[in-house]
Amino acid sequence: MKVTIYHAEECDRRKCTSIRLARRGKIKIVTKLNKLTTGAIVLDPFSEKALSPEDRKKVEENGITALDCSWKKIKSSSVMFKGRKNHRSLPFLVAANPTNYGKPCILSTAEAIAATFYIVGCKDNAINIMSQFKWGPHFLELNRELLEAYSQAKDSREVVNIQNDFIGG
Repeated sequence: MKVTIYHAEECDRRKCTSIRLARRGKIKIVTKLNKLTTGAIVLDPFSEKALSPEDRKKVEENGITALDCSWKKIKSSSVMFKGRKNHRSLPFLVAANPTNYGKPCILSTAEAIAATFYIVGCKDNAINIMSQFKWGPHFLELNRELLEAYSQAKDSREVVNIQNDFIGG
């Protein structure tokens, strides 16, 4: 499946999950917004609509687009997040990457891509992405219960309800 990452060049290249995935042929990195795939699901932490299994067809047909930038600079780096209909936010998950281990919702780009694949029902793709990192399988195990629940939801509203029940209960 097609994964395109707009790389903002704000991270430590030695730790960058996008660069590792690109070197291994798993994703394509672009540095110009006009090179992004039209119709792809855009991972957008500012989107009001959560990713859900109902997005599977768009992911299969057009792929996934994400922004690789520093979480500390996301507001200024988020030019690609200006009003598109295919934007989706990820629900609550916990990072397993060494930089942000245990932090809720501060995922690496690889974790975000894998979570997207898992939630829309492409679990083998998620496993393949995370197998590129020694800590990667732990991300899937750490979030297994939530990822399974999200992947069984019928739509975005149900994903948000699952998230809220988990956080509140």
